[in-house]
Amino acid sequence: YQNNRDHRKICVIDGHTAFTGGVNLADEYINKRERFGHWKDTAVMLKGDAVNSFTMMFLQLWGVTELEKEDYSRFLLPADYRYPEGMDYSGFVMPYADSPLDYEAVGENVYLNLVGAAQRYVYITTPYLVLDNEMQTALCNAAKRGIDVRIITPHIPDKWYVHAVTKSNYQILIESGVKIYEYLPGFIHGKTFIVDDKFATVGTINLDYRSLYLHFECGVWLYNMNSVFEVKEDFLQTQKLSQGITLKMCQSVPWYIRLGRSVLRIFAPML
Repeated sequence: YQNNRDHRKICVIDGHTAFTGGVNLADEYINKRERFGHWKDTAVMLKGDAVNSFTMMFLQLWGVTELEKEDYSRFLLPADYRYPEGMDYSGFVMPYADSPLDYEAVGENVYLNLVGAAQRYVYITTPYLVLDNEMQTALCNAAKRGIDVRIITPHIPDKWYVHAVTKSNYQILIESGVKIYEYLPGFIHGKTFIVDDKFATVGTINLDYRSLYLHFECGVWLYNMNSVFEVKEDFLQTQKLSQGITLKMCQSVPWYIRLGRSVLRIFAPML
């Protein structure tokens, strides 16, 4: 239970606007302070009914810390709320939360379902590629059946040992047909999946054991709306600044480095 930290990033304004994504409140997230090169992150803004979900996610944990009961309904979207013009009202938006206390891996299930639903492509950005067997198998099988699977990871790591495990997964993915890219300007912290110009998700959930099983997390699932193309365009622009990793590059890594990475993989659930 000591590992069950709150990894959600939620900002709710007056019940009508919410933000979530990878962005924390620290100077490196806005590149005011440069620690790991350029910090690339992703977030999404919601307005309207979907905001209630994030209000309740916040209050769910707030209620754990506060002993006095209060009327939470006053924080929800007002009944007379008028939707602003110029917003994307096409398609569907579904916020979702993941909790380590209900023994259901919602975040990983969302990711696995997106990979399984792909018919043309799956584009992924993640700061950590510390895969369990289910996720690795899903990505490899998708690539083997002809899906264009692309993953962007950082070139400059924030944690060297996690980055070593990330790199240890490159070869088996590339051998299966997955395309791996590293973001050359620095560290990419965005957590996004885009599928077939239909689906996308933006949130806080990394592809590592802690995010998928131990943390309180959240995200937004988007379907058949213009915002999906915005997430895709962000991925493609990021890819232009990234270096493709080849099988030859993986095979040229010295044996002692590969051995070290293999040892670190044993401790992957703790990283």
